[in-house]
Amino acid sequence: MAWSAYWWYGRPARKLIVIGVTGTKGKSTTCRLVASALEAGGNKVGMLTTVEFQIGDKRWLNDKKMTMLGKGKIQSMLKEMVKSGCKYAVVETSSEGILQYRHIGLNYHTAVFTNLGTEHSERHGGFENLKKAKGTIFTKAKVIIANTDDQHSGYYLNFPAPEKHTFGLNSQNHPEVLGENIVSDQSGVNFTVGGNKFRLNIIGKFNVYNALAAIAVGRSQKISDDKIAQGLASVKLVEGRMELVEAGQDFKVIVDYAHEPMSLTELFKSLREMVGDKKVIAVVGSDGGGRDKGKREKMGELAGRLADYVVITDVNCYDEDPTEIAEMLAKGARLAGKQDNVNLFIVVDRREGIAKAISLADTGDAVAITAKGTEPYIAVAGGKKIPWDDRKVAREILSLN
Repeated sequence: MAWSAYWWYGRPARKLIVIGVTGTKGKSTTCRLVASALEAGGNKVGMLTTVEFQIGDKRWLNDKKMTMLGKGKIQSMLKEMVKSGCKYAVVETSSEGILQYRHIGLNYHTAVFTNLGTEHSERHGGFENLKKAKGTIFTKAKVIIANTDDQHSGYYLNFPAPEKHTFGLNSQNHPEVLGENIVSDQSGVNFTVGGNKFRLNIIGKFNVYNALAAIAVGRSQKISDDKIAQGLASVKLVEGRMELVEAGQDFKVIVDYAHEPMSLTELFKSLREMVGDKKVIAVVGSDGGGRDKGKREKMGELAGRLADYVVITDVNCYDEDPTEIAEMLAKGARLAGKQDNVNLFIVVDRREGIAKAISLADTGDAVAITAKGTEPYIAVAGGKKIPWDDRKVAREILSLN
């Protein structure tokens, strides 16, 4: 089907510079920053990510609950990008999409590696298979860009591309794009690369990695650092990623897609730095449907160790018992020292769980609602889908307080 769609829609990737971004965390934000850097350089851009779609000036949320669309839809959208005059297509590329051959016919010109964790290892039959699956888009790429701070970067840099670039924060790894002098504040992050100043107007120090990847892509396309800096600074929001929910409250409420150990760790560390000695209150959960059961206890342990209060709730239970999923996370939180009904609460109903977390917040605290981001529904037993938006629900609860 993928090859048929490629030919049916006129092999559109041959008329675009396709930039694929793969890794465990930060892919959607990296894509948004890459697209903005390219646009600042005077280019028309298309984009396909978990968060949103873009064809030139038109942008809309991805409400499909899948990163890479199937049934020929990717090729159809690439054709629309060509028709609208796009030069670039920035494509978030997931291991699940690769497993289902949705990357076929994309003819990746540039492949970007962000980082690699164990998320989805079970789906691929082990970590090594997961790593190799992500490597698929690097095999024929003309440009490879990789995060040298990740221990697996060497694997992706070993593919025979004529042009390679590296980025990172650790100078001992000798990245070409080295981020330095990082200073975060309540609305974003300042940093430098080679003495040139950059500003991110989205919160979270970990987003510097995503910005460095975008700088490397921009430079590979001969865009000046001044233009790249303009592009990065123009991004005020990546929906569902470190998104602040404001309803006049005197504490922070943040909705973030973090749903695996790597992203949860970075999220909680950023929030701890942001609030200082105030409380970090975490709403956590894990997908059902047999997805990566092995990560659940680890996620609970991380939340228990890095947050002051932990509220465990449903995300998408599918046909699993949500109480059993919650108990797996709670086990990890207890190992980290949390106590039931003291600083650990299991509230399976997600709305009630968010309400519980918000009720625990005082002035200056931070409530992190994780695992769904912009997902438009909760998937429960029998294939039923309940319309949902963490941001809307949080706003409704805050308005009642």
